[in-house]
Amino acid sequence: MRIEKDFLGEIELSEEALYGIQSARAQENFSLGYKKTNPRLIKAMITVKKAAALTYQRLEQERGDRRKAERYGAVAIACDQALAGEAEDMFIVDALQGGAGTSTNMNVNEVITNMALRILGHAPGTYHIIHPLDDVNRGQSTNDVYPTALRIAGIELLRELSGNCAKLQESLQKREHEFDHIKKLGRTELMDAVPITLGAEFGAFAQAVGRDRWRLYKIEERLRQVNLGGTAVGLSGNAERKYRFLVLETLRELTGFGLASSEYPMDITQNNDVFVEVSGLLKALGVNLMKIAGDLRLMNSGPRGGLGEIKLSPLQMGSTIMPGKVNPVIPEMVIQSAIKVQANDYAVTMAASLGEFELNPFLPLIAEALLESLSLLSRTVHLFRTKCIETLTPDQERCAALLDSSYAFAAAYVPGLGYDTVRRIIAECNGDPELIRNVLAETAGNQDACGNPDHSVQP
Repeated sequence: MRIEKDFLGEIELSEEALYGIQSARAQENFSLGYKKTNPRLIKAMITVKKAAALTYQRLEQERGDRRKAERYGAVAIACDQALAGEAEDMFIVDALQGGAGTSTNMNVNEVITNMALRILGHAPGTYHIIHPLDDVNRGQSTNDVYPTALRIAGIELLRELSGNCAKLQESLQKREHEFDHIKKLGRTELMDAVPITLGAEFGAFAQAVGRDRWRLYKIEERLRQVNLGGTAVGLSGNAERKYRFLVLETLRELTGFGLASSEYPMDITQNNDVFVEVSGLLKALGVNLMKIAGDLRLMNSGPRGGLGEIKLSPLQMGSTIMPGKVNPVIPEMVIQSAIKVQANDYAVTMAASLGEFELNPFLPLIAEALLESLSLLSRTVHLFRTKCIETLTPDQERCAALLDSSYAFAAAYVPGLGYDTVRRIIAECNGDPELIRNVLAETAGNQDACGNPDHSVQP
């Protein structure tokens, strides 16, 4: 066992623990049993620490201080080990925490410090060799590290989601062309409307997803603006000028992202409207997915008492009491995911609005909700495409039967005969489609024979 101390007292830790006293305090204080800080956020934060370590290694080499340069080299190697998955169980702080993310930052600082100490042959906790704050957190603050890491994690997940949306759009467009010849009944407010094609319906789905894809692609520009180097409130206290320029250049190389220093770092530090904007676009995608999934559920309803215009691939038993029943489980999953994303959007909105002055204490909730929505939607879109859109089959005969049993064709006679005339004929025929078709055709023919100038009626 080892004992670590701070100004609040001391805590006993196991020799194997790579976290330190601050992480242990946070684990106890925020013991919600909810879930740990998002691993993507942790990895992004480690990447920021690596960029800082490499920057200071270079600066100390330029100054001729080999000992300090060696120290930062060990920190960079420790970051690589952590990024490779070592010590994953050492990141122990709950996602929801007070302190604007300070506990997560300290958890990372302590773990990287102790891994670096081990690389140099020292025991964990020998902080006079490498210190979590003086070395690993040098020139940094939670207030610039945490939001920068959130932006990096957000970009990574945003690109994954955008790619999955592109594939979904392509699958919907493929189905649009495959089903273009299948005529069916269009509906408005769940009531018979006019004839359409099944292909056109899927084409409309594709257009909606295409807009989502474009919006997600464009919003990355907002996330590329970072406040790294701004430290506590965006005024760059305790961060030397050369470090500020080099660390961002290094971070760009490590991530491959076109990150740029904000022209006004204080704005990035205190305002979180960009995350609200991103979350809003995720909500919009969720809304579109919910609508599409709902339509597919209805078109699949039956198999005897519903619409039955399409058949979703049977994936699992649907009932413990009704033999043979199969449920539309993927659309139902999609709808629930969309609801969760909308709930997360509300959380992001509220948390962002509750910031005060130069910092928002509720950034951990923003991070947790936003990253969860990104990950959830990405997986949802993938499963929706592979287990539903690409595997469903149309029932062309059922589509034709429903269309033929309606008088949706009657709307085509309105330009020639007038709305009231067509409505009267439908009423007089008691809604009988075949009789309505014959009477409308005869009436239109009589008008044409009498010199009706409108010959555009197409039954």
